[in-house]
Amino acid sequence: MSAHMAGAARGARAEAVGIRRAAARDAKRLTKLVRGSRAYEGPYAPMIAGYRVGPDYIETHDVFVALGADDRVLGFYALLRAPAELDLMFVADATQGLGVGRLLIEHMIGEARDAGIQAVRIVSHPPAEGFYLSVGARRTGTVPANPPAVMWDRPELMIQVT
Repeated sequence: MSAHMAGAARGARAEAVGIRRAAARDAKRLTKLVRGSRAYEGPYAPMIAGYRVGPDYIETHDVFVALGADDRVLGFYALLRAPAELDLMFVADATQGLGVGRLLIEHMIGEARDAGIQAVRIVSHPPAEGFYLSVGARRTGTVPANPPAVMWDRPELMIQVT
């Protein structure tokens, strides 16, 4: 980690993180976060090539964004309600490991609970499975590859809400 990134990471840990409902105006910043994610380099790159989090998606779904100082986007998630599923979750590379993902999961569980949802399905990016297990999800199966969109099997998990 470069000195600049380490400083940015320390800054994110020390600052207050706010979570709010995403707005259509956030679309470009959320898209940039997805497309710039190091988790989707190498063999995973085709999955996000050209990916867009559009204003229409944000207006139609329950999308929440974590913001740091100066309104910086630290991460976001999208919760589908019927059937209940965590559709998207991304944390900025520079702030991974600092608790932003855990805050987003806690928020998502609260939103699901308020909506009367008992459990939320997660189809995980393979490298993220350990994170989801660490926040209380349990493995329920495997979603087979679906070429050409997804070229690899993905872990299927469930996180209990109630």
